[in-house]
Amino acid sequence: MEARLNMFASPVTGKLVKHLVSADKVINETQLPRSLQELVKIRASQINGCGYCLDMHTKEAAHAGETAQRLHMVAGWREAKVFTDAERAALELTEQGTRIADAAGGVPDEVWENAAKHFDEDQLLALVALIALINTFNRLNVMVQQPAGDYQVGMFG
Repeated sequence: MEARLNMFASPVTGKLVKHLVSADKVINETQLPRSLQELVKIRASQINGCGYCLDMHTKEAAHAGETAQRLHMVAGWREAKVFTDAERAALELTEQGTRIADAAGGVPDEVWENAAKHFDEDQLLALVALIALINTFNRLNVMVQQPAGDYQVGMFG
């Protein structure tokens, strides 16, 4: 499979990705746990069918110490006993925020309230920004059909 566009060779994409990666760095500096950030990125990428992001974030999560069992269970998090209540709340918010067009009223109040039980305001803002950001990356990669499988841990910082 070849990408429709070579995003890595484009100066426009270079500028855009630089700014998106900068936004990710801001999120990384918050108190939102890094392992949770990777789980959120994985779940959104599963929903959006972004192989490139799945390759990247499963490798980054494993490198950061995430277990294979938990990585394999992300898609079935509701039935899995391996996630905390906070992680479940974040994964539910991720699903609702990723599938926002499917809900007439956006993210339901009960989903937001559950997340607010586990995260302070800064963490909630970081979580919302992270969900929006990974959805942006997913859409870029899916639309250009960016091939997956060659990502090396730490490739982008």
